[in-house]
Amino acid sequence: MENKPIARKLRLLSQLMELHEVNPFKIKSIANAAFNVDKLPYPVASKSFEELEKISGIGKSVAAKIIELVQTGTMVELEEILAATPAGVVEMMGIKGIGAKKVATIWREMAIETVGELYYACNENRLIEAKGFGLKTQDEIRKVIEFKMASTGKFLYAQVEETADRLMDKLKETFPNGLMEFVGEYRRLCEIINQLEIVVGSRDCEVAFQTIQHSEILNNLIAQNGHLTGETPNGLKVLIWVVERRDYMKTLFIKTGNDEHVEAVLARGGADADQPESEEIIYQKAGLVFMKPEIREGVTFIDRAAKNELPQLISYHDLKGTLHNHSTWSDGVNAVEEMALYCRDELKLEYLGMCDHSKSAFYAKGLSIEGVLQQQEEIDHLNKKLDGFHIFKGIESDILNDGSLDYPDEILKKFDFVVASVHTNLKMSENKATERLIKAIENPYTTILGHPTGRLLLSRNGYTFDYKKVIDACAANNVIIEINANPLRLDLDWRWHQYALNKGCWLSINPDAHRNEGFLDMHYGVIVARKGGLYKERCLNALSLQEITEVFKAKKK
Repeated sequence: MENKPIARKLRLLSQLMELHEVNPFKIKSIANAAFNVDKLPYPVASKSFEELEKISGIGKSVAAKIIELVQTGTMVELEEILAATPAGVVEMMGIKGIGAKKVATIWREMAIETVGELYYACNENRLIEAKGFGLKTQDEIRKVIEFKMASTGKFLYAQVEETADRLMDKLKETFPNGLMEFVGEYRRLCEIINQLEIVVGSRDCEVAFQTIQHSEILNNLIAQNGHLTGETPNGLKVLIWVVERRDYMKTLFIKTGNDEHVEAVLARGGADADQPESEEIIYQKAGLVFMKPEIREGVTFIDRAAKNELPQLISYHDLKGTLHNHSTWSDGVNAVEEMALYCRDELKLEYLGMCDHSKSAFYAKGLSIEGVLQQQEEIDHLNKKLDGFHIFKGIESDILNDGSLDYPDEILKKFDFVVASVHTNLKMSENKATERLIKAIENPYTTILGHPTGRLLLSRNGYTFDYKKVIDACAANNVIIEINANPLRLDLDWRWHQYALNKGCWLSINPDAHRNEGFLDMHYGVIVARKGGLYKERCLNALSLQEITEVFKAKKK
């Protein structure tokens, strides 16, 4: 074993000891030994115990640890302390810019145990409230985590959008006479993007191919049979197909839908469309009405397309208000009035639903009962003051471990609506999670089931439960299901939207905004809602102020 891996193990041990507040003199001794071992000009693995203990900065105790490490590949003390530390917390120790003391604060005081949860907290501006942190530190941590996420080769749709727009602009400047469009995952509006794909149609493929190949629009451009590959500065892979103009529309169709969808359409007669002038012709040949790119996933909508019964997919402009948002009363950045004015004056919405965290969410400054009453008094005052706009009194009530909500009934009944969400004890069996969710859904005060799986895309899978049972329970109890629009969540997953709609459920596109800019995430909520086939007639916050007021009143009755 070389010196560097030995030094890394010793350094990790010292960091974990600091995290667990072991004797500071012992921590310093091991940290100094790690530094010294790393700088030694000879391999310490070849030294005996007697030789090691005489080396400056090592001594008997650390010498014994080095011998143990060389002989066994590990140290008992390190394994014991690792066993007492969540794996995600250990991973945080490797993030540049935060030492053991800051990790301890994140873990113990903020109840964050994974890098994904930490990234989510950064996006919610939650770190700036913690002792020893500030806006600059939070931004640095977020950037480091984003870099680590990018190194996996997978990106959130929201991370790719701006890059994709710039790339398309550059491509159009490079080849102004070509036809071009995104295909694949990005055109289908998938929540996770593995690579960008573009189809370019030209009357002279060779010229187009050479023009793009010798441009500087991408790094590491490589020409292959009929296409080019490269990557953006942030490491996103890009594939560009160059085809004759007469084959452009057919290629656009084939490269957009997933394999199952494309094969199904072609098998129904779409293959008979020879050099079509539009994608509509391909669907027409298959006996189908045109299908938007975002719903070209499998065969879910094909039968409905054959009957001309496709839903009119919801659009951003259909939304009349925004529900599930957090203010400075809990872990938000903007005051209630600031958020209301932004929604009214900038976004031209009719209503705002405030849903600060409930009392059990200590990590997010959850509202005590007294805090609830004070906030509601403020909202009453603002509703008298604001013209042409209404603020609904809501709460994001934690679903406790036994499935109950976070306040007694006499407090729950004071809210206009209640979003019930799981935030803690996420490591549950499927049966436990299903029972916990259903009990919360059956609570008569639950209006909306918030981010049902608790997932954080590319970071945390979330808990598993019986989707059908939970959705059936929502339908039976008149509980709306949230589509959490935060790009890290996009939860409920679009793959279950049709099941929910078919069961009679309503969905709600909620930004879970913690600052004014967070309201803009509704854009991503609409995108994923379109993939799931949602239409405005079954979207809660597409209702007008008068309509949603009646819905909330009916639920309370």
